[in-house]
Amino acid sequence: MTIAMTLNDDLTILDIDTNPLSPLDLPPEEEIPLPDPDEMLALLNSDVILERMQAARAFCELEDERAIPRLIELLQDECPLVRVSAAYALGRNKSDRAIVPLIDQLKQDWNGYVRKGIVWALGTCHAALGLHPLISALKYDITAVRLWAASALGQLGDLQAIEPLVDALSNDPISAVRGNCAWSLGKLIVQKRREFTQDEIYHDALDALIYALDDDDLSVQTDARSALRKLGDPRGLKVLDRIEMDQGYCEF
Repeated sequence: MTIAMTLNDDLTILDIDTNPLSPLDLPPEEEIPLPDPDEMLALLNSDVILERMQAARAFCELEDERAIPRLIELLQDECPLVRVSAAYALGRNKSDRAIVPLIDQLKQDWNGYVRKGIVWALGTCHAALGLHPLISALKYDITAVRLWAASALGQLGDLQAIEPLVDALSNDPISAVRGNCAWSLGKLIVQKRREFTQDEIYHDALDALIYALDDDDLSVQTDARSALRKLGDPRGLKVLDRIEMDQGYCEF
């Protein structure tokens, strides 16, 4: 899956580390201890914005169901840095109670980074209710949000996501979004292949991945090639073999 993000949208907000769950690349003896959950629970109610943000971000690492009600409230905090931290924290602290508030905030939040965090959380929570909001985000939102909506749709495991993913793979102007669409299509087809009731949907997805082998961007080609290899469809493999023979490609 493409992990690089292209941010060419006109955002007038402060960018922050939007992947707080990335592992720390530190030697074991230098690992930072986790925050104290009781202390962070108290700070979620602080009147100081930076303390609320610090506490919300702490629950991107901590799992504590006691934090969930307050994190849901913080989705509507006055500060976007608090809201985006709460969104990521709810992706870590999964709860059915949070799904509808996340979707409601996705529809109304003006801040692109908050919407991106919400999209990530909906994908991580495998929220079935998030299908149509995520499809809308993939079609109409800014690049950063479309990027994560594409991968979140692959995590949901719903075949209704195939058609919008095919469309975005073929038409989205940003290569990173197209690459994530290829990854998600491969994941969906492999997981749900036995559930296909319409051959047309399957073949449309397969065709889109094959066409993506000629994408202008090498990373999209790589994502499409990987998806086709995992799928193992004879038609896709035949096209792959022919292209790779023509290009002198060899996998080690």
